[in-house]
Amino acid sequence: MTAFPNRNDLTIQFAHVAYPLEEEFAKRDTGLANFQTWSREDTLARIPDAHVLVISGFWDNALLDVASNLRFIQSIGAGYDQFPLDDLKARGIRLASAQGVNKNGVSEHAMSLVLALARKLHDARDNQRKHFWRQMISDIPAREDELGGKTMGIIGMGQIGSRVARLAKAFDMRVIATKRDTSTYEGPADEVMPPSEVGRLFAESDWVVLNCPLTDETRGIVNAAAFDAMKPSAYLINVARGACVDETALIDALTNGKIAGAGLDHFLDDPLPPDSPIWDLDNAIITPHTGGETQQYEANLLNTLLENVGRLDSGRDDLVNQIV
Repeated sequence: MTAFPNRNDLTIQFAHVAYPLEEEFAKRDTGLANFQTWSREDTLARIPDAHVLVISGFWDNALLDVASNLRFIQSIGAGYDQFPLDDLKARGIRLASAQGVNKNGVSEHAMSLVLALARKLHDARDNQRKHFWRQMISDIPAREDELGGKTMGIIGMGQIGSRVARLAKAFDMRVIATKRDTSTYEGPADEVMPPSEVGRLFAESDWVVLNCPLTDETRGIVNAAAFDAMKPSAYLINVARGACVDETALIDALTNGKIAGAGLDHFLDDPLPPDSPIWDLDNAIITPHTGGETQQYEANLLNTLLENVGRLDSGRDDLVNQIV
Protein backbone atom coordinates (compact mmCIF):
# COMPACT_ATOMS: atom_id res chain seq x y z
CA MET A 1 0.00 0.00 0.00
CA THR A 2 1.32 3.44 -0.98
CA ALA A 3 2.23 5.55 2.04
CA PHE A 4 0.08 8.51 2.94
CA PRO A 5 1.85 11.72 1.82
CA ASN A 6 3.26 14.08 4.40
CA ARG A 7 1.46 17.32 5.13
CA ASN A 8 3.72 19.44 2.94
CA ASP A 9 2.89 17.35 -0.13
CA LEU A 10 -0.78 16.69 0.65
CA THR A 11 -3.61 18.17 -1.46
CA ILE A 12 -7.27 18.00 -0.49
CA GLN A 13 -10.05 18.23 -3.07
CA PHE A 14 -13.53 19.28 -1.97
CA ALA A 15 -16.24 18.28 -4.45
CA HIS A 16 -19.77 19.50 -3.86
CA VAL A 17 -22.39 21.40 -5.83
CA ALA A 18 -23.31 23.79 -3.01
CA TYR A 19 -21.36 23.45 0.24
CA PRO A 20 -18.55 26.07 0.44
CA LEU A 21 -16.09 23.67 2.00
CA GLU A 22 -12.96 25.34 0.64
CA GLU A 23 -14.13 28.66 2.11
CA GLU A 24 -14.83 27.12 5.51
CA PHE A 25 -11.56 25.18 5.43
CA ALA A 26 -9.61 28.40 4.88
CA LYS A 27 -10.83 29.63 8.27
CA ARG A 28 -8.93 26.76 9.93
CA ASP A 29 -5.56 28.08 8.69
CA THR A 30 -4.16 24.55 8.48
CA GLY A 31 -1.56 25.26 5.80
CA LEU A 32 -2.82 22.21 3.85
CA ALA A 33 -3.16 22.68 0.08
CA ASN A 34 -6.76 22.39 -1.08
CA PHE A 35 -9.21 23.34 -3.80
CA GLN A 36 -12.90 22.87 -4.59
CA THR A 37 -14.70 21.63 -7.68
CA TRP A 38 -18.35 22.49 -8.18
CA SER A 39 -19.39 20.08 -10.94
CA ARG A 40 -18.92 16.43 -11.92
CA GLU A 41 -16.89 17.47 -14.95
CA ASP A 42 -14.48 19.64 -12.97
CA THR A 43 -14.18 16.94 -10.31
CA LEU A 44 -13.12 14.41 -12.92
CA ALA A 45 -10.67 16.86 -14.50
CA ARG A 46 -8.95 17.84 -11.22
CA ILE A 47 -8.92 14.58 -9.29
CA PRO A 48 -5.42 13.57 -10.51
CA ASP A 49 -4.12 16.38 -8.25
CA ALA A 50 -5.85 15.10 -5.11
CA HIS A 51 -4.56 12.86 -2.35
CA VAL A 52 -7.70 13.36 -0.25
CA LEU A 53 -11.16 13.64 -1.81
CA VAL A 54 -14.13 15.01 0.14
CA ILE A 55 -17.20 14.01 -1.84
CA SER A 56 -20.69 12.49 -1.86
CA GLY A 57 -23.14 13.10 -4.72
CA PHE A 58 -20.45 13.77 -7.34
CA TRP A 59 -18.94 10.34 -6.87
CA ASP A 60 -18.59 8.26 -10.05
CA ASN A 61 -16.60 5.03 -10.29
CA ALA A 62 -14.90 6.46 -13.38
CA LEU A 63 -12.98 8.76 -11.04
CA LEU A 64 -10.84 5.82 -9.94
CA ASP A 65 -9.36 5.42 -13.40
CA VAL A 66 -7.72 8.85 -13.23
CA ALA A 67 -7.26 9.31 -9.46
CA SER A 68 -3.60 8.30 -9.56
CA ASN A 69 -2.67 10.01 -6.27
CA LEU A 70 -5.84 9.35 -4.28
CA ARG A 71 -5.23 7.81 -0.84
CA PHE A 72 -8.30 8.75 1.21
CA ILE A 73 -11.96 9.55 0.61
CA GLN A 74 -13.93 11.41 3.26
CA SER A 75 -17.60 11.00 2.42
CA ILE A 76 -19.61 14.17 2.95
CA GLY A 77 -22.65 12.16 4.01
CA ALA A 78 -23.34 9.34 6.43
CA GLY A 79 -24.24 6.99 3.58
CA TYR A 80 -21.56 5.23 1.56
CA ASP A 81 -23.52 2.84 -0.66
CA GLN A 82 -22.35 4.74 -3.78
CA PHE A 83 -18.71 3.77 -3.26
CA PRO A 84 -17.17 0.54 -4.70
CA LEU A 85 -15.67 -0.83 -1.51
CA ASP A 86 -13.84 -3.77 -3.06
CA ASP A 87 -12.22 -1.54 -5.68
CA LEU A 88 -11.12 0.93 -3.01
CA LYS A 89 -9.56 -1.84 -0.95
CA ALA A 90 -7.75 -3.22 -3.98
CA ARG A 91 -6.29 0.21 -4.75
CA GLY A 92 -5.32 0.93 -1.15
CA ILE A 93 -7.72 3.88 -0.86
CA ARG A 94 -9.19 4.48 2.60
CA LEU A 95 -12.81 5.55 3.08
CA ALA A 96 -14.62 7.08 6.04
CA SER A 97 -18.20 8.23 6.31
CA ALA A 98 -19.51 11.40 7.92
CA GLN A 99 -21.74 9.49 10.31
CA GLY A 100 -22.60 11.60 13.32
CA VAL A 101 -21.74 15.02 11.90
CA ASN A 102 -25.43 15.61 11.25
CA LYS A 103 -26.87 13.75 14.23
CA ASN A 104 -28.26 16.91 15.83
CA GLY A 105 -29.66 18.25 12.57
CA VAL A 106 -31.32 15.02 11.44
CA SER A 107 -32.72 14.11 14.85
CA GLU A 108 -34.15 17.60 15.30
CA HIS A 109 -35.55 17.46 11.76
CA ALA A 110 -37.28 14.17 12.53
CA MET A 111 -38.79 15.63 15.68
CA SER A 112 -39.86 18.79 13.85
CA LEU A 113 -41.75 16.64 11.32
CA VAL A 114 -43.44 14.81 14.19
CA LEU A 115 -44.48 18.09 15.81
CA ALA A 116 -45.56 19.65 12.52
CA LEU A 117 -47.84 16.72 11.71
CA ALA A 118 -49.19 16.44 15.26
CA ARG A 119 -50.00 20.16 15.36
CA LYS A 120 -51.12 20.21 11.68
CA LEU A 121 -48.78 23.06 10.81
CA HIS A 122 -48.91 22.10 7.14
CA ASP A 123 -52.68 22.61 7.16
CA ALA A 124 -52.27 25.92 9.00
CA ARG A 125 -49.77 27.18 6.40
CA ASP A 126 -52.08 26.13 3.56
CA ASN A 127 -54.96 27.96 5.26
CA GLN A 128 -52.76 31.02 5.79
CA ARG A 129 -52.09 31.26 2.06
CA LYS A 130 -55.86 31.05 1.45
CA HIS A 131 -56.56 33.70 4.15
CA PHE A 132 -58.78 31.09 5.81
CA TRP A 133 -59.32 31.08 9.59
CA ARG A 134 -60.19 27.60 10.79
CA GLN A 135 -62.97 27.62 13.35
CA MET A 136 -63.20 25.32 16.39
CA ILE A 137 -64.36 21.84 15.39
CA SER A 138 -66.34 19.10 17.06
CA ASP A 139 -64.70 16.26 15.12
CA ILE A 140 -62.11 15.28 17.73
CA PRO A 141 -59.86 13.10 15.50
CA ALA A 142 -59.55 16.05 13.08
CA ARG A 143 -58.00 18.31 15.73
CA GLU A 144 -54.35 18.89 16.52
CA ASP A 145 -52.88 16.29 18.88
CA GLU A 146 -50.51 15.94 21.83
CA LEU A 147 -47.48 13.64 21.97
CA GLY A 148 -47.52 12.68 25.67
CA GLY A 149 -48.44 9.03 26.14
CA LYS A 150 -48.06 8.19 22.44
CA THR A 151 -45.65 5.48 21.29
CA MET A 152 -42.76 6.24 18.96
CA GLY A 153 -41.18 3.29 17.18
CA ILE A 154 -37.64 3.93 15.96
CA ILE A 155 -35.93 1.78 13.33
CA GLY A 156 -32.19 2.38 13.60
CA MET A 157 -30.70 3.20 16.99
CA GLY A 158 -27.39 4.70 16.00
CA GLN A 159 -26.39 8.22 16.99
CA ILE A 160 -29.38 9.81 15.24
CA GLY A 161 -31.96 7.30 16.45
CA SER A 162 -30.70 7.50 20.02
CA ARG A 163 -31.01 11.28 20.00
CA VAL A 164 -34.52 11.07 18.51
CA ALA A 165 -35.37 8.77 21.42
CA ARG A 166 -34.09 11.33 23.94
CA LEU A 167 -36.11 14.09 22.29
CA ALA A 168 -39.24 11.93 22.25
CA LYS A 169 -38.85 11.12 25.94
CA ALA A 170 -38.72 14.86 26.65
CA PHE A 171 -42.27 14.98 25.25
CA ASP A 172 -43.33 12.13 27.57
CA MET A 173 -43.61 9.60 24.77
CA ARG A 174 -43.10 5.86 25.12
CA VAL A 175 -40.18 4.82 22.89
CA ILE A 176 -39.64 1.37 21.41
CA ALA A 177 -36.95 0.55 18.86
CA THR A 178 -35.20 -2.10 16.84
CA LYS A 179 -31.44 -2.65 16.91
CA ARG A 180 -29.31 -5.38 15.36
CA ASP A 181 -27.52 -6.07 18.64
CA THR A 182 -29.81 -5.22 21.53
CA SER A 183 -27.14 -6.15 24.08
CA THR A 184 -25.08 -3.08 23.16
CA TYR A 185 -27.85 -0.53 23.68
CA GLU A 186 -27.68 2.00 26.47
CA GLY A 187 -30.13 4.85 26.25
CA PRO A 188 -33.57 6.24 27.00
CA ALA A 189 -35.74 3.87 24.94
CA ASP A 190 -38.31 1.97 26.99
CA GLU A 191 -37.79 -1.20 24.97
CA VAL A 192 -35.29 -2.24 22.30
CA MET A 193 -36.10 -5.33 20.27
CA PRO A 194 -34.28 -7.27 17.54
CA PRO A 195 -35.16 -6.59 13.88
CA SER A 196 -37.11 -9.84 13.78
CA GLU A 197 -39.77 -8.12 15.92
CA VAL A 198 -40.22 -5.11 13.65
CA GLY A 199 -43.79 -6.22 12.93
CA ARG A 200 -44.69 -5.57 16.57
CA LEU A 201 -43.06 -2.16 16.35
CA PHE A 202 -45.27 -1.26 13.38
CA ALA A 203 -48.39 -2.47 15.16
CA GLU A 204 -47.75 -0.67 18.46
CA SER A 205 -46.41 2.66 17.23
CA ASP A 206 -48.27 5.92 16.80
CA TRP A 207 -45.14 7.31 15.10
CA VAL A 208 -42.69 5.18 13.11
CA VAL A 209 -39.36 6.96 12.59
CA LEU A 210 -36.74 5.64 10.17
CA ASN A 211 -33.12 6.54 10.98
CA CYS A 212 -31.49 3.38 9.64
CA PRO A 213 -28.78 3.07 6.98
CA LEU A 214 -29.74 1.57 3.64
CA THR A 215 -28.70 -2.10 3.67
CA ASP A 216 -30.03 -5.32 2.19
CA GLU A 217 -31.98 -5.77 5.43
CA THR A 218 -33.52 -2.28 5.49
CA ARG A 219 -34.27 -1.86 1.78
CA GLY A 220 -38.08 -1.73 1.54
CA ILE A 221 -38.46 -2.43 5.26
CA VAL A 222 -41.59 -0.26 5.27
CA ASN A 223 -43.74 -2.05 2.72
CA ALA A 224 -47.37 -2.96 2.13
CA ALA A 225 -47.33 -5.44 5.01
CA ALA A 226 -45.93 -2.78 7.33
CA PHE A 227 -48.66 -0.31 6.39
CA ASP A 228 -51.29 -3.00 6.92
CA ALA A 229 -49.87 -3.58 10.41
CA MET A 230 -49.80 0.12 11.34
CA LYS A 231 -52.67 1.92 13.00
CA PRO A 232 -54.85 4.09 10.71
CA SER A 233 -53.99 6.95 13.10
CA ALA A 234 -50.22 6.37 12.84
CA TYR A 235 -47.62 8.44 11.02
CA LEU A 236 -44.40 7.57 9.20
CA ILE A 237 -41.31 9.79 9.46
CA ASN A 238 -38.45 8.99 7.08
CA VAL A 239 -35.15 10.80 7.58
CA ALA A 240 -33.26 7.75 6.27
CA ARG A 241 -32.88 6.70 2.63
CA GLY A 242 -35.92 6.74 0.37
CA ALA A 243 -35.32 3.13 -0.67
CA CYS A 244 -36.10 2.02 2.89
CA VAL A 245 -39.74 2.62 1.97
CA ASP A 246 -41.76 0.92 -0.77
CA GLU A 247 -42.96 4.11 -2.46
CA THR A 248 -45.89 2.48 -4.27
CA ALA A 249 -47.15 1.06 -0.98
CA LEU A 250 -46.58 4.45 0.70
CA ILE A 251 -48.70 6.29 -1.86
CA ASP A 252 -51.45 3.69 -1.47
CA ALA A 253 -51.33 3.96 2.33
CA LEU A 254 -51.53 7.77 2.31
CA THR A 255 -54.19 7.90 -0.39
CA ASN A 256 -56.46 5.27 1.11
CA GLY A 257 -56.15 6.18 4.80
CA LYS A 258 -54.14 3.16 5.90
CA ILE A 259 -52.03 5.62 7.90
CA ALA A 260 -52.76 9.21 8.93
CA GLY A 261 -49.78 10.89 7.29
CA ALA A 262 -46.05 11.03 6.64
CA GLY A 263 -43.07 13.36 6.95
CA LEU A 264 -40.54 12.54 4.23
CA ASP A 265 -37.01 13.86 3.72
CA HIS A 266 -35.77 11.39 1.10
CA PHE A 267 -37.26 9.45 -1.78
CA LEU A 268 -36.51 6.58 -4.12
CA ASP A 269 -35.60 9.17 -6.74
CA ASP A 270 -33.95 12.24 -5.27
CA PRO A 271 -35.03 14.91 -6.23
CA LEU A 272 -38.62 13.73 -6.15
CA PRO A 273 -39.86 13.66 -9.77
CA PRO A 274 -42.35 16.44 -10.67
CA ASP A 275 -45.01 13.90 -11.62
CA SER A 276 -44.88 11.99 -8.32
CA PRO A 277 -48.32 11.77 -6.63
CA ILE A 278 -46.65 12.49 -3.28
CA TRP A 279 -46.42 16.21 -4.14
CA ASP A 280 -50.20 16.56 -4.01
CA LEU A 281 -50.98 14.52 -0.89
CA ASP A 282 -52.46 16.74 1.81
CA ASN A 283 -51.37 14.33 4.56
CA ALA A 284 -47.67 14.40 3.61
CA ILE A 285 -44.98 16.93 4.45
CA ILE A 286 -42.04 16.88 2.05
CA THR A 287 -38.58 18.30 2.71
CA PRO A 288 -35.85 18.18 0.03
CA HIS A 289 -33.30 15.95 1.77
CA THR A 290 -32.32 18.79 4.08
CA GLY A 291 -32.56 17.00 7.42
CA GLY A 292 -28.83 17.26 8.06
CA GLU A 293 -28.13 20.45 6.16
CA THR A 294 -27.70 22.93 8.98
CA GLN A 295 -25.57 26.05 9.31
CA GLN A 296 -23.08 23.95 11.29
CA TYR A 297 -22.73 21.10 8.78
CA GLU A 298 -19.52 22.17 7.07
CA ALA A 299 -17.78 22.85 10.39
CA ASN A 300 -18.84 19.47 11.78
CA LEU A 301 -17.65 17.69 8.65
CA LEU A 302 -14.27 19.45 8.66
CA ASN A 303 -13.73 18.41 12.27
CA THR A 304 -14.05 14.77 11.20
CA LEU A 305 -11.94 15.29 8.09
CA LEU A 306 -9.05 16.88 9.98
CA GLU A 307 -9.13 14.22 12.67
CA ASN A 308 -8.87 11.51 10.00
CA VAL A 309 -6.14 13.31 8.06
CA GLY A 310 -4.21 13.68 11.31
CA ARG A 311 -4.54 9.97 12.05
CA LEU A 312 -3.40 8.99 8.55
CA ASP A 313 -0.50 11.44 8.78
CA SER A 314 0.68 9.80 11.99
CA GLY A 315 0.42 6.30 10.52
CA ARG A 316 -2.66 5.18 12.40
CA ASP A 317 -4.95 2.56 10.84
CA ASP A 318 -8.09 3.47 12.76
CA LEU A 319 -10.26 6.25 11.30
CA VAL A 320 -13.34 8.01 12.61
CA ASN A 321 -16.30 6.28 10.92
CA GLN A 322 -13.93 3.99 9.06
CA ILE A 323 -15.46 1.99 6.19
CA VAL A 324 -12.33 0.85 4.30
